[in-house]
Order: sequence, then C-alpha cells, then structure tokens
Amino acid sequence: MNIKYIDLIDQTYYFPQEEFDLNNNKLSFHGIDLMGLVEKYGAPLKFTYLPRISENINRAKKWFSTSIDKNNYQGSYHYCYCTKSSHFEHVLNEVLNNDVHIETSSAFDIDIVEKLKKKGKISNDTFILCNGFKRDQYITNIGRLINNGHRNCIPIIDNYEEIDLLAEEIDGKFQIGVRIASEEEPKFEFYTSRLGIGYKNIVPFFNKQIKGNDKVELKMLHFFINTGIRDTAYYWNELLKCLKVYVQLKKVCPTLDSLNIGGGFPIKNSLAFNYDYQYMIDEIINQINLACQEANVPVPDIFTEFGSFTVGESGGAIYEILYQKQQNDREKWNMIDSSFITTLPDTWAINRRFVMLAINRWNDEYERVLLGGLTCDSDDYYNSEQNMNAIYLPKYRKDKPLYIGFFNTGAYQETIGGFGGLQHCLIPQPKHILIDRDKSGNLTTQLFSEQQKSEDLLQILGYNGN
Repeated sequence: MNIKYIDLIDQTYYFPQEEFDLNNNKLSFHGIDLMGLVEKYGAPLKFTYLPRISENINRAKKWFSTSIDKNNYQGSYHYCYCTKSSHFEHVLNEVLNNDVHIETSSAFDIDIVEKLKKKGKISNDTFILCNGFKRDQYITNIGRLINNGHRNCIPIIDNYEEIDLLAEEIDGKFQIGVRIASEEEPKFEFYTSRLGIGYKNIVPFFNKQIKGNDKVELKMLHFFINTGIRDTAYYWNELLKCLKVYVQLKKVCPTLDSLNIGGGFPIKNSLAFNYDYQYMIDEIINQINLACQEANVPVPDIFTEFGSFTVGESGGAIYEILYQKQQNDREKWNMIDSSFITTLPDTWAINRRFVMLAINRWNDEYERVLLGGLTCDSDDYYNSEQNMNAIYLPKYRKDKPLYIGFFNTGAYQETIGGFGGLQHCLIPQPKHILIDRDKSGNLTTQLFSEQQKSEDLLQILGYNGN
C-alpha cells in the first residue's frame, strides 16, 4: 500500500519537475539544498533565487522573438519590468542585467530610477513608462526626469487633466501614451476599470487635447485587463476592441507607433500548472497583424509589463511545523512558526495559492491537515492546496521536525506585508536570504535581512524612551 508522502506526490503529479527534485529524501529547488538552507540560517525564512528572474525574462524574449519571426511581424518587442511587483535593489539589479525597460506606478519609483541611472544600470535609452494616477509629486518627478534628458520617459495618461499638468512641468516637447479603460470580466463588481480612458473616448480625447498640441506627441496605446493574459473569450474580445481603437487612432495620429499589452502572464501555482505561453504569444501577434493588415496601417512595436512573471517564481518561504492541534475528530491543525497574514498576505487577502510542499521526511506516512499561523486572528490559515482541496503532509511527530515550503512567492508579498514594519500581533518578520550563482555556476547565499527583533517593533511603536 502506497502511504508515503513521496507516493502521494508521485501519483498525483508528474514528479520530479524542472525546478523540484528529491535528494536523500529532501526537497531541492533549482538545485538548492533547502534543508541545508534551514540548517545554516534557521526557520522561518524567506529567500530569493535571483537567477530565476533572468531566466524568465529571457524565456519571454525568446517566445516573442519566435512569434515575430513566425508571423513575419514588422514591429519590434520591448520587455518592461513592472516595479511594483518588487522594488528591492537586488531584484532591479538582476532585472536590468537583461536589457529591459521599466514601468513605474508612483512618485517614489522615479527616485529609484534616478538612483539606478547614477549607478549606470539605466541609460537615457531605457524606456520608463509611467503608469498610475498622477498626483503632484509624481508629476513633478516625471518632469524632473525628462528635463534632465531622459526623453524615453513616457507618461501613460490616466485621466483628462494629466496632459496639462505634465506640460507645466516639462520643458519642450514630450512623448505620452494613453491607457484604455478596459471593461472588466462580467463577474466583477464594476463594469469598467477605474484606470485609463474609455474605449469610445480615446479618439475624441486625442482630437481635443493632443492633436495640434505642439508640446505633446502620442506614441503609445496601453491595454491591460485585470484577469491577465488567458485563453478566454473575454480576453480575446477585449484585445480586439483595443486593436480597433489602435487602428482608428493610427489613421489620425502618425506618431502612434507602439502598443503596450500590459502584463498578466500567470506563474506556476501548482505542480499541475499548465499554460502554453508560446501559443498565447503567437495568437496575440497574429491578431495584431491581422487587424493592422485589414485596416492598412503599420503594425505597432509591442511592449509588455511583466511583474509577477518576472519575479514571482524567484521567491520562497520555509516554515517549521511547531505543533499539531487535534481540534475535533476530523481536523488536525499544523501550526507554523510564523504568520500567513504577514508573510504571505495574498493567501489571506485574495485566496492566492502557491506551490506548497514538504521540505523533508518524504519517505514518511502522510496525513490530511490544515495549516495555521501564529497570530490570534481566525483568518490566519492556509487550507487548500491547488487541485486537491486539502493539504497532505508527512505525519506530525514531535521527535522528527517537519519543514514545509511555499514556492513562487516572489511578487508583492514583501510590499503588501509591510517589509521592515509592524507585523500583525507583532509576530516578527522572518530573515530573508538572497541566493545567486557565481561565474562558475556554484550557488552562493547572503543574508539580506535579519529576523525582526522586539527593539525594531518597539521603535516603530514609539517605545524608544528609557
């Protein structure tokens, strides 16, 4: 009878996989000895495997290059990184090793861009696409960047007032993009995105505020839908609506030469994950080609803004099971040595699922459990593994420590969780490890941040006197 954890995984999924394997009854991730990491640094811990960032960037570049050649597409492709997914310097340094561009969301992003320029990571040839609703400081910072010579900074217009506000700050002529306010999926609570300008209003907006304006040149049309790039009737319908706007606008605006299709590539959230990236890109390129051919207009250069896809699969979190609570005859609660609400907030806020696996004891018998965090909040739990609607782990034994890992957690979790700040119930933020490879391909590790101490939290709370 197959009752071991390894049997369960092997019968349920194809295993091993590209990034996951077993070595001496212990899980490895991209060749990283995860138990070795625990033994060196302790648990709980978070880690970032930097090479995965470059791997995903270059995978996407290759997919687009293949599609462009296959479809004889006459435009070029530009990969942008969406900084809000992770603003950390180590992430941006890795991203910018790959000849890519940047998409920003707020005023302080521009300060980061300027620091990266001083270090030579970004040049005036790097496109800086400025999205988001632009308050005074964001407008000022965009103007400063452009006035200092970064003419490839392109503010993406989000509302009708922004052109005039930007024109007051920027010396001379500048390029802009316009964001389409896409219609949301029917199950959403609202019909139209709050971001951008409606489909039907784009051309009238151009005629009224951009055409004949000597200071402004329209370069880009921006399109993005909240559900991301998925093979659904909804996505293809919204893309076709966007392309209709593009060809209408191109006929009256010769300077328009770029289409930004946003981000939204999914990342692996289960060992059963299956997504045909190449097919989706082929079909997108084909649809753009066809729409432009039918309208007899040149095809646009294509920009993407991949955030989660760029950094998501680089991150992971490791916890120890501290204790098991048998709450009734059916429910066993495995208590982790941290909090889901603070360290993986998307599991709590939007029911996001990540790849979750035991780190050790794969040859032990398994049991069905629920996972609970340390806070006294009833919502601090994780209880559903993708495609199984249950969590199975090696049986809890007090004399045999059990460690579990959550993988592909590299996007948004630190910023949403408030990295370096207060944590719910004052549960300390775990230590964070950076993992890289040297020129010979050997793994290297570096402690990026220590686990929070009581002094750190007391300082924030104002208890800094005698």
